[in-house]
Amino acid sequence: MTTVETVRGPVEVDALGQVLMHEHVFTIGTEIRQNYPDYPDHWDEDERVADAVAKLRECASRGISTIVDPTVIGLGRYIPRIQRINAEVDLNIVVATGLYTYDDVPMQFHFSGPGLVFDVADPMVELFVSDIREGIAGTGVKAGLLKCAIDEPALTPGVERVLRAVGQAHVETGTPITVHTHAAGRTGLIALRVLREEGVDLTKVVIGHSGDTTDLDYLKEVAESGALLGMDRFGIDVFCPFEDRVDTVAAMAREGYAGQMVLAHDASCYSDFYPEASRKALLPKWEFTHISDDVLPALRERGVTEEQITTMLVDNPRRYFSGEAAA
Repeated sequence: MTTVETVRGPVEVDALGQVLMHEHVFTIGTEIRQNYPDYPDHWDEDERVADAVAKLRECASRGISTIVDPTVIGLGRYIPRIQRINAEVDLNIVVATGLYTYDDVPMQFHFSGPGLVFDVADPMVELFVSDIREGIAGTGVKAGLLKCAIDEPALTPGVERVLRAVGQAHVETGTPITVHTHAAGRTGLIALRVLREEGVDLTKVVIGHSGDTTDLDYLKEVAESGALLGMDRFGIDVFCPFEDRVDTVAAMAREGYAGQMVLAHDASCYSDFYPEASRKALLPKWEFTHISDDVLPALRERGVTEEQITTMLVDNPRRYFSGEAAA
């Protein structure tokens, strides 16, 4: 039986249950936390952990069994904190390796790599593979997926380098990939081209944030590549209104693409990218229960069947992590 690595160890893919395929326990800037601990909100480790436990328990109470947390370098990954939280929540948490950037690589990689001052094999590949095979920073927790990003600046040299490093780590390990993309700029197609050039199995790729657009032609082109569409920002209505997000998923399901979509919110228990009070005022539904409480009923009203919902929440994640071919 195929297993997927989680914070609490390997889990059989058939036991993943309903999966939210793109969530974050925390997205924080470690240097900001260490140097400006009251910006943009006061940081109390115990309070933040307790709050995360409560929010994840609420998520699990809706029947969600697994969340995929693609928090990597650039987003504040810190596995000991996630282990502490997961010890108090009966929920599978799949964590990631990779690097999150819209433009350049961190200075730690700027001078070292093929053709650079220190002309060596790209150290990112070795680090990603180590997270997958050996575990992350001595915690014993192994990464279950790879993460990279290509946003509005599109294919900068730094972004391309990370995409190719992620692709090479995938080819070496078989680990699936999720890509943060900018749907309005159709950058998912650029990512797929680069990953294809690296030999990546595109059926093991999620093109994240595809639900930020209503452009069905773009979504179909991505889906026809074999990749999964991440309809994974429910609650971020400033990027695409709720009704448009639901209508788009329903339209794609009617046209036979339920087998190419996964669902999530891209929410966090806490993020220091913005003041928490402002986030709550602007995006009151951006929380882990929104899909269960609001999105699924709205999809059913639009004719999406229980079988299609199960396909998006259960079958597609299982196929992604097991490497099975699409039905």
